[in-house]
Formats: sequence, structure tokens, C-alpha cells
Amino acid sequence: MNSRTKPKRQVVASGDYVVDRKQDLILDAYLGTCVGVTICDRKAQIGGLAHFLLPEWTGVNAPWKVKAYAKTGFPLFIDDLCKAGASESRMEACIAGGALVGPISKLDLDLDIGGRTEEIVLHILTEKKIPVFQAETGGYLSCRLSLDLGKFNSSIDPISQAFRQDARSSKKPLPEDITTLFSQVRPIPQVSLKILRMINDNDYNMREIAEEIKQDQVISASIIRLCNSTFIGMKRKIDSIDRALVLLGEKHLLLMVVSASMELYFKDSEHGYSLCKGGLFQHALGVALVAEKLAEFTHRASPKIAYTAGLLHDIGKVVLDQYIASAQPFFYRKTQVEGVDLCDLEKEKFGYSHAQIGGLLAENWSLPENLIHAIRYHHYPEQAESTYTELSHLVYLADLLMSRFQVGYALASSNMDGFALRLEKVGLKSSQFPILVDLIPSKLFDRLPNGLHL
Repeated sequence: MNSRTKPKRQVVASGDYVVDRKQDLILDAYLGTCVGVTICDRKAQIGGLAHFLLPEWTGVNAPWKVKAYAKTGFPLFIDDLCKAGASESRMEACIAGGALVGPISKLDLDLDIGGRTEEIVLHILTEKKIPVFQAETGGYLSCRLSLDLGKFNSSIDPISQAFRQDARSSKKPLPEDITTLFSQVRPIPQVSLKILRMINDNDYNMREIAEEIKQDQVISASIIRLCNSTFIGMKRKIDSIDRALVLLGEKHLLLMVVSASMELYFKDSEHGYSLCKGGLFQHALGVALVAEKLAEFTHRASPKIAYTAGLLHDIGKVVLDQYIASAQPFFYRKTQVEGVDLCDLEKEKFGYSHAQIGGLLAENWSLPENLIHAIRYHHYPEQAESTYTELSHLVYLADLLMSRFQVGYALASSNMDGFALRLEKVGLKSSQFPILVDLIPSKLFDRLPNGLHL
């Protein structure tokens, strides 16, 4: 089959489902702890894929996302299949996901989010007498669940199958190499560095900033494109910086400037740290959004500063990316399959972690101290100075949630050492972890850029 005849692919985001008729389209769900289900009625030529984030609504200060929960979303999914013309008596199901991703802690085992989600799905299928013809759940591996709407076939592929070659020998960078790499990485526009400091100081002249933005055609175009993406979800089209200012407001426009700058900064690659084209930026953007939600929930940091810290947390990966490229299979297997902490592995192979390099780069840019600490200590937030520890903990938690519940974007793993104590630093208990999962914005991304390269 040549590339012209290959069916299109559509990613079903966590907390959503898609129902459709026979067509040349493959539905995909990238699953870690989440649980995915496909259901087909071959006679009616109707099928769908559902991607569940949690077993049920947590109900505490979290938005109501009915499709995100197996208990409420799965019955709706089946009802919509029936409304489209399918019959429960002819339905067949396939289930995947519910894995224990990354370094495993007692909390993972106690909460068993994936296991409880699967139990609810199986209970509903049993009640409705819908047979399960394939199921691969649990374990420790992320996977891709797919439904081919042209053939009504489902498949479950471990994401790790994309990495079959072992690492080639990789050179360990010397201190002078790091200095050279700093000078070679793409610089962030000066207007963005200025805005980073303004956000931190909560002191800015929006008219002056808007005029500066307009003078940079590349970043202006990037901002407008980002404002019109599903990430923002604006109902009215934005076609100018002035229009963005009116519809978004001053502070949100400032965040869009920084976000657009970081998209230009991160390499649009599917090698190195990225598991898909543009994956490193998509992961950073997700961590920014989740960190903002966590700050709003805990009241332990300014949401806008938390967003900014989340967006910048992995800037060190840009510097080390070329060293990871040749060793990507080794790093993937160690972090995603064996659960080794990414920073520990980087130190072993390169002598530096991306968090350490990111901290040095942030100092080189003269960023505010709170952002430097959040970048440098987002894997070990308790090591940050007391003044900045809460922000560092929020970024750590956001990174952890993305690596567990939004898989397929970038090499990422967060250690679980002293996890209960880390939650306490921002006024949370272990039992509230599902509530944090529930704070992940609905439809965080509609698709993975160009699809994960399986």
C-alpha cells in the first residue's frame, strides 16, 4: 500500500470518544493509565473508540466531564452507537490500557486507577452482554489502541515496538561542549524574555508589548495560529494581534506570546526526546496547562507563573536532544519499560540531566529565580530553596500527570520518591490524586502532531 492510499488517522483524546460509519479512517488512542475501548457492529458498519481518563467523577472542585469517566461516559458511548444505527446484540468490544506507567509507587497500587476503570468497563459490557474479543490491560507498558473504520478491525500495539534497535555508542558531552551548545541553540525572541520577567513581576505595559509583537512577523503568525488552535478553543476567529488582545485579554495574550516562542524554540523533530513530530513542545504545553490548573486548585502559586514554569520546565532537553537521538531506543526502554528515572539515566550516560542543563540555560537567560528553581528541580522539587519549593512541586506534579495520562508525546518519567510528602508540600493528600487527574483539561490535544511514529 503506497502512502497515497493509506487511511487517515484521528487521535481520540483522553476523556472523549468518537462514533462513526464505515470510511477510510483509523481511530487511535494512546494509553498509559487510561483505558480505551473499541466497539463495532459489522453488519450496521458502525464503530467507535472511547478513551476514559478515570473510573468515575471525583466530584471535588473538578469540572464535570461526563465523557471522561467510565461510569458515565461508557453508557453514553454505547447509546450514541445505537443512535447511529448499531445494535447491542451485534456489538463486539476490544479493551486496552490501565497500565502502571513509569516508576511504580505504593500509591499506584493502592489507588489502582486503571484497574478500577477497567472493572467498570467490563461490568457494563457484561450487563449489556457485549462480548470482548480482545483485551490487553494492566502491565507496565503504554500502548496504542486502534480501530480501522474501513475494515472494523481493532489492534493493540505497544508503543515500545517503535524502538527495536539498541543505542549506538554516544559521546558524553564535556563542560566546554555544553557552553558551545548553549550558543548554538535557537534563541528565544527578546520580547519573550521581557514578557517572562513581566509576568513574574506582574508589571507590564500591554500597548508597548503589542507594538513589539507586531514588528516580529514570525512570532505574530505563530501567536495567531496558536490562538486559533483547539488548545485555546476560541469560538471566534482571531486574525490579528489587536483582535487577540481584545478576545483573550492582556495576561492570556502574554502567555500566548511565550507559548508561541517556545514552539519556535523546541525542535520540530520526531527523534531525540520527541516521540512524535513536535512532541516535545506538546508535552511542555500540556505541563503548562496542568500546572496552571494545579495552582488554581491549591492556591500555592500564581496560575500564570505556574503556566510559565511548566512551559519552560524541559528547556534543557533542547540542549541534550542531539545526544539522545542516537540513544533514543535505549532511553525509551529504560524509562518507559523498566521505569528508570530519566534524570538518573541522563546523568549516567551524559554526566548531566536535562533539569541541570535547563537550570544553567535559565541562568544564562537571566530568568527570575523562581523559574530557574522550577526548571532545575522539577524532578526533585524538595531540593529547591524554600522560597520556591511550592512552584517546583506544582511543576513536578504537572509533569507526572502528563507522563502518566497523556502518553506518546515525549520521553518523560517522574520519580515517585517520597510522593506523599511532595503532595503535602502543596497542601494535598495521597487520596486526592484522582482529583488532580480530573484537573487535566478536557481535550488537551485533539491529535498528536502527524501521529506517533509507530
